[in-house]
Amino acid sequence: MSDLTVRAQYEAFPYPARDPADEAKRLVTGSPGEILEVNHYLFAGRRDFAKPFRALVAGGGTGDATIMLAQQLQDAGCPAEVLYLDLSTASREICEARAEARGLGNIRFERMSILDLPASGLGPFDYIDCCGVLHHLEDPAGGLQALADVLAPGGGMGLMLYGELGRTGVYHMQGMMKLLDDGAPEPDRVKLAKKLLSRLPDTNWLKRNPFIGDHLEGGDAGLYDLFLHSRDRAYRVPEIADLVRGAGLEIVTFIEPVRYDPATYINDPKLLERLETRPWLERAAFAELLAGNLRKHIFYVVPGDRAGSTLADPTDMAAVPHLRDLNGTSWAKEFRPDATIRAPLDGFVCRQPLPPLSGAMVGRMDEKTPLQGIFEDMRMSNSALDEATFAKQFDQLFRAFNGLGKLYLSFPPGGI
Repeated sequence: MSDLTVRAQYEAFPYPARDPADEAKRLVTGSPGEILEVNHYLFAGRRDFAKPFRALVAGGGTGDATIMLAQQLQDAGCPAEVLYLDLSTASREICEARAEARGLGNIRFERMSILDLPASGLGPFDYIDCCGVLHHLEDPAGGLQALADVLAPGGGMGLMLYGELGRTGVYHMQGMMKLLDDGAPEPDRVKLAKKLLSRLPDTNWLKRNPFIGDHLEGGDAGLYDLFLHSRDRAYRVPEIADLVRGAGLEIVTFIEPVRYDPATYINDPKLLERLETRPWLERAAFAELLAGNLRKHIFYVVPGDRAGSTLADPTDMAAVPHLRDLNGTSWAKEFRPDATIRAPLDGFVCRQPLPPLSGAMVGRMDEKTPLQGIFEDMRMSNSALDEATFAKQFDQLFRAFNGLGKLYLSFPPGGI
């Protein structure tokens, strides 16, 4: 299928379906692209957002990533420009209306193919967000290389690609629709898909996959994007690693990290011992096969020469902890010393044991106080507490919360 066919789809069915009036009620947030997360993984927590910052949203669609980034950068007082790039006029108009509803003036809109970026003169960019786009390109490797070519030397990217195993049933449905629609007009194709969905036997793979819901929650646009897309492929972890390295990049982390850790799903020491010495990407590939429910892969990448140097350091007592989507004061009040955090991961309940001091630590996280200050305040009421004990318990707390996407670190301004 041609790029024109893909573009026509998004003109007819802008995705995801969004109503600009909803901007008065909520800000759609997620990963990749949340600036605390971006700072933690791509800039070692040391990005100074008082300095100019250029971001590219490549394949902006109806605007979720663009609006989230622009709003958060504006709230941070950052002199930023967010460049929205997409070929769909209908999608762009929705994003523009959302930006207008919020009074955002830091977005620039361009209509262009990702492949034309290197010759456009629009780069370089400190951060590039490309979510759910590369897997719809005829040449995903060429698309990623084009993005790498306009990335600033000290920058990084947040990407999302479909996962193969967690989308079991989707590609069976796509295959059936190709046999059924036989060039039918778009409205008839949607009707045919709905009719087929209503008549799937209980043995069908899609009926047996309870975690595929875009066709239920996203209206006709969600149904079309899921089952009638003209170009759609999915990836496993090793394929992603090859794609990324082919563009001279390296993966920093997958989101959420706990999903890619075999120890999340099994606790047999003999099995885990055999995996301990494996490279982390091999362990991530094992976890993907083990879990079987990863519908998409969200991950951050940096140029190869920055690999291993961009993660915020949880052992640095100057780090300021930031909770995400969690009220620390309320949580600390309910904390029990023997607590285990439970998190649903698409049908699997992840259980992470927490150290006894977790409540006292979380209750003091105000997005301003560094770990050193939290430790000193805790020692005021517990003179026996030493820094080594604090550091060990914070490490356990950090692994649990960060692994679930709930805790990030930053450092005082003065960095990059």
